[in-house]
Amino acid sequence: MTTLPTTRPARRKPPFNPSPYLFLLPYLLIFAVFWAWPLVSSLLTSFQDSRLGAQSGYSLANWQRMVNDGFFWTALKNTTIILVIQVPIMLALATALAVALNSKLLKAAGFFRFAFFAPLVVGTVPYSAIFRLLFNGDFGAVNRGLNIIGLPGVDWLNQPAPAMAVIMIASTWRWTGYNAIILLAGIQSVREDVYEAASLDGASSWQQFWRITLPLMRPTLLFTLILSIIGTLQLFTEPQLITGGGPGNATMTLGTYLYQQGFRSFNFGYASAIAYTVAIIAAVFSFIQLRLFGRNAE
Repeated sequence: MTTLPTTRPARRKPPFNPSPYLFLLPYLLIFAVFWAWPLVSSLLTSFQDSRLGAQSGYSLANWQRMVNDGFFWTALKNTTIILVIQVPIMLALATALAVALNSKLLKAAGFFRFAFFAPLVVGTVPYSAIFRLLFNGDFGAVNRGLNIIGLPGVDWLNQPAPAMAVIMIASTWRWTGYNAIILLAGIQSVREDVYEAASLDGASSWQQFWRITLPLMRPTLLFTLILSIIGTLQLFTEPQLITGGGPGNATMTLGTYLYQQGFRSFNFGYASAIAYTVAIIAAVFSFIQLRLFGRNAE
C-alpha cells in the first residue's frame, strides 16, 4: 500500500512581469524630477551661500542667520497672529455655514453651495485688487459705509492694526466657503437614524448639534484645521497684493519674507532655509493636533 506524500510540492514563482512597473514609470519619473529632486536640491541649497549666484561650501550660516534675523521673527510673529485669530474665526463661520447649507429648510441649496464656494474660483489678483479698492482710505466703499452711519473712516492700508484686519477679512472671505463645503460633507456622513433616535429621546436641535453633529464631524474639523494651519503658514497672496507687507513690516508674513529673500535679493540659500523652517513648523503643528485630537476623532 503506497502512502501519499505529506508535503506539498513547492509552488513555482510566476515569472517576473515588468508591466506594472512600466505603467508606473511615467509617474515615478515626473515625481522624481518635479517633486523629490526639488525638495532635495532645496535642502542642499539651504546650507549654501547662493547670493548673486555665488556657490560656496556647505555650512550652517543660513540657519544661524535666521536665529538673529529680526525681520524673520517679525514675519513669524505676524503669521502667528493671523493663525491664532483668523483661523478659529474662519472655522467657526465655516461650521455655522455648513450647518445652514445642510438644513432641509434651505431652498436652492445647490446655488448657495456654489455661491459660497465661488470665492475660491476667483483669481487671486482680481480679488486682491477688489479688497484693496474696498478698503481704500480715500474712496473705498467700506469707509463710505462707515460715514453713512456716522462713524469716521479708517486708514485701513496705512496703519498696522487695520492693515492686519484687512488681511484677515480677505482670507476669511476667500476660504470660509471652501472649508464649509468640506465640513458639509462631514455633516452629511452622519446617519439620519442617529438624529431620529435623538429626537425621540426629546433632544432639541441645539442639543443634537453639540451632542451628535459636532462630535461626529470631529475628524473633518481636524482635517480642515490642519489644512488651515498649513495654508496660513504659507500665506502670501493677500499680504503681498493687498498691503505689500506694510505699512512697514506690519503685515509681512513668512511667505512674503521668503519671496523677498529668494526673488528680490536672490538669496536662494536663505530662502530655502526659511521654506524648510515653515515646513517644520507646519509638521509640528499637525503632529500636535493629531496627538491631541486624533484619538478622539476616530
